[in-house]
Amino acid sequence: MNFQIKIIDNFFNLEDFKQLNSLNLEDAQENSLKIFHNKINNDNIIMESCIDNDLLLKLYKTYNHRVLSILKTLNLPKSEIVDYTDITIIKTGKNYKFPIHDDTPDKLLSGVIYLNLSENTGTIFYKNKRGKDKKIIEWKQNRAVFFSRIERETWHSYQGNGIENRTALIYNLMTKDI
Repeated sequence: MNFQIKIIDNFFNLEDFKQLNSLNLEDAQENSLKIFHNKINNDNIIMESCIDNDLLLKLYKTYNHRVLSILKTLNLPKSEIVDYTDITIIKTGKNYKFPIHDDTPDKLLSGVIYLNLSENTGTIFYKNKRGKDKKIIEWKQNRAVFFSRIERETWHSYQGNGIENRTALIYNLMTKDI
């Protein structure tokens, strides 16, 4: 694989984890997705929000330095061109399968933090778009999985477990320069 993965258990403190799990966001149908985008720039200015602005600012101020440190560890040159943070909540229907894909080049660091309070399907990484050398990062509540492309591709996918919906927070450090 042309990227590195960093896994951190108990990423959010307990209070923030509980608050994120108690958000009243529309659920996804069993064969679809619901995406809730939130963006904040390096000057603490909210660019887009569909959750409470105070919560978004709190998440940014509490965790962004930690996430930036992860990027510096995985890919130091990219840490110099971060323009904003995209904190998105994705609700995946229990039968929905997002296809194998590569993140866009403007994502300098991609992170997934598993929010469901129960078991589900983790993130699945591959060597190529055809699904060679599949590696599943096990779902564990409040587990964070971060990755940054070293060269070009970060082939991965995700899906529901067929039993209940999957909810994850996506924490991306982004640039406008690409």
